[in-house]
Amino acid sequence: MFNVLTLNNISNKGLNIFPKTNYKIATQIKDPDAILLRSYKMHDMEIPASVLAIGRAGAGTNNIPIKIMSERGIPVFNAPGANANAVKELAIAGMLLGARNVCQASNYVSTLSLSGDALNKAVEAGKKQFVGFELPGKTLGVIGLGAIGVEVANTALSLGMHVMGFDPAITVKNAWQLSSGVQQAESLDQLFQHSDFITLHIPLVDATRNIVNESSFEIMKDGAVLLNLARGEIVDNKAALAALDNGILHSFVTDFPTPELIKHPKVVALPHLGASTGEAEENCSIMVAENLKDYLENGNIKYSVNFPESRLPRLNAWRITLCNENVPNMVGQISTFIANAGLNIEDLLNKSLGNLAYTIVDVNEKPSHELISQIKSIEGVLTLRNLGKPK
Repeated sequence: MFNVLTLNNISNKGLNIFPKTNYKIATQIKDPDAILLRSYKMHDMEIPASVLAIGRAGAGTNNIPIKIMSERGIPVFNAPGANANAVKELAIAGMLLGARNVCQASNYVSTLSLSGDALNKAVEAGKKQFVGFELPGKTLGVIGLGAIGVEVANTALSLGMHVMGFDPAITVKNAWQLSSGVQQAESLDQLFQHSDFITLHIPLVDATRNIVNESSFEIMKDGAVLLNLARGEIVDNKAALAALDNGILHSFVTDFPTPELIKHPKVVALPHLGASTGEAEENCSIMVAENLKDYLENGNIKYSVNFPESRLPRLNAWRITLCNENVPNMVGQISTFIANAGLNIEDLLNKSLGNLAYTIVDVNEKPSHELISQIKSIEGVLTLRNLGKPK
């Protein structure tokens, strides 16, 4: 029986992945084997020693202490791409809101306490204040070509826009999904100089904090529309407000309001709506639940932000998994202990990611307590699980 603690409301579509015969899921569990959450901030939380894994029903994991979990040998799973369509739709809507001044025009109309001819005259007079521009023929710069960025880029092409993308770390998988019509930007400066719209789809890390800043605005085209549906700290908001005031930015659409941004008439501030659709919540919960279940039952890892992808088909064998520091001769020491115990290795997988390594070993007979203790005692081993034979 596995105990799963939920820190936020998780879609039943995801929770139903866990069979009730083998899982207990609750909002209050003393010694959970796993934790499921969405936006709950875990940094000040005391995470029980019993926890084997954490699953985030979404893409971003800034609310989880990744470094500490890595040091404890605990994988953190997320759901990249499961909310891609929802964020893509909001990005397209954001471009239209920014280009056509929709929110500002709606706010203007809401202040009119008139009727009849007086209302009609005020409407006709007011529309001159909110003249916008159309998307076809304009250039969209997409910073970050992950699952979301690729969808935004491809959709913008179909709307008749020119699209320029920048992502030095684009994966082969995403590159294959990206339309050949997307132009590669050699640098951020090139993208800023040529884009009428700029949309951000990158994680918040030290290298991306304030990546759009005063220097960026200095080289942007006048009248650009900036969209930030990624993370608030990626944009220097003070510099963005200055750019709005001096005409460099036509509008700024952000999913991360601050008191200063809310007050500005050219800012469209949204309450973190990026992935807020029923479909996205379901997709994220299903993806993370499936991968969390596979890890708990089989030791396989897919879509973890701190562990290497490691999947080995189950044989009719006893499975041992361990996380360790990425140091030389770890597999050799494990294999030696197994051989000395008189067991054969049926299959073995060893993967590394940065300072961490993860090993799955299938052996032909049940490992003794002595063997498990010997492997645990190897210097650098962080966690070890004896999963037994598949049921």
